[in-house]
Amino acid sequence: MRRLLALRNAQLYLAGASLSLFGDTALFLAAGVWVKSLTGSNSAAGLSFFLLGIPTLFAPASGYLVDRVRRRPLLLFVNVAAGAMVLLLLLVRTREDLWLIYLVMFLYGAAYTVINAAQSALFSVMLPRELLGENNAAMQVIGQALYLIGPVAGAALFAWRGGTFIAIVDALTFFAAASAVGLLRVAERAPEPTRARIGAAILAGARHIVRTIRLRQLVLAGILASLVFGFGETLIFAVVDQGLHRPPAFLGVLIGVLGVGGIVGALTAARVMDAVGEGSVSGWGLVIGAIASPFLAVSSLSAALCGVFLFGIGLPWIIVGTNTLVQRATPPELQGRVASAVGTVLGTSQLLSIGTGALLITAIDYRFLVLAMAAVLGAAGAYLLTRSEQRLRI
Repeated sequence: MRRLLALRNAQLYLAGASLSLFGDTALFLAAGVWVKSLTGSNSAAGLSFFLLGIPTLFAPASGYLVDRVRRRPLLLFVNVAAGAMVLLLLLVRTREDLWLIYLVMFLYGAAYTVINAAQSALFSVMLPRELLGENNAAMQVIGQALYLIGPVAGAALFAWRGGTFIAIVDALTFFAAASAVGLLRVAERAPEPTRARIGAAILAGARHIVRTIRLRQLVLAGILASLVFGFGETLIFAVVDQGLHRPPAFLGVLIGVLGVGGIVGALTAARVMDAVGEGSVSGWGLVIGAIASPFLAVSSLSAALCGVFLFGIGLPWIIVGTNTLVQRATPPELQGRVASAVGTVLGTSQLLSIGTGALLITAIDYRFLVLAMAAVLGAAGAYLLTRSEQRLRI
């Protein structure tokens, strides 16, 4: 990543993203703990995370917005607005103020549908084409590292100073990210006017995916994999309880190992992608997930640790390959809408699989579901790796 980190724009954006992601991961857990402390209800706490995810259903509209304006000013505005929005949490005092936490979590999710699409589109014009993979990998390294640190820091800060203190910290990280974006030197052309109806314009990203064979294949494999990836949200609890006979708190150990594997995967993703191509590195990531799954069906601590570590490696390969192919195979005027369309389709599929997994585990031994997950991930990976188009590099 030396070539990437030698660029001023990359240095600024990654620094700002690091601070912002730290604030995000700290606040997400703290919000649930905050709701729990106010209400004593697990379901009320869980609702905060549900509201955070709801805006992803409207991500195509965010993609349309991203493609109708310059991306750098949009990112600057949304980061400042999100920072100001988080400060609404300073008004939370009692249970009667619970609605403010829910409102902030919903608006948080909405802001990130715009930020995710806008930054993906901005990267495609801010960085040389050959460094997009390295940049996506660097973003994954940051994300995986903060996935380990942020929740722990959030819980500690909440216990020390309470939720309002975390809100202030998170707001400051948004303002820092906005400052970094403001300092970027990017030459963006103003979007050309369009006469297309708004509905057709929003769906232009989905049409581009259908017409572009490499993207179409990648999304098909992603949908198949997402239909079982969500099983893991429930299965991991069964692995800890029924497989390893450990208390629920032991889940933190497995998540930590998953994060370490994620850092390893993020550090290697760009190099592997350079060797095999964008679609193929995603395919290999799926295959690694298929290999990792059976380890979780064995009632052995060492096997479980090996399984989650391998899963951690595979996930960044899938994400880096997907994001890079979207950026390289999409014209500038469609970047936001294509990124949003991919995120919406895969996110909705995974959301469905989370619910399905929660229902199935009440009737089926978790080990059968783990093996089913392995089979589906293996099929999705094999599909990508056997497509000759995915071995090409753009």
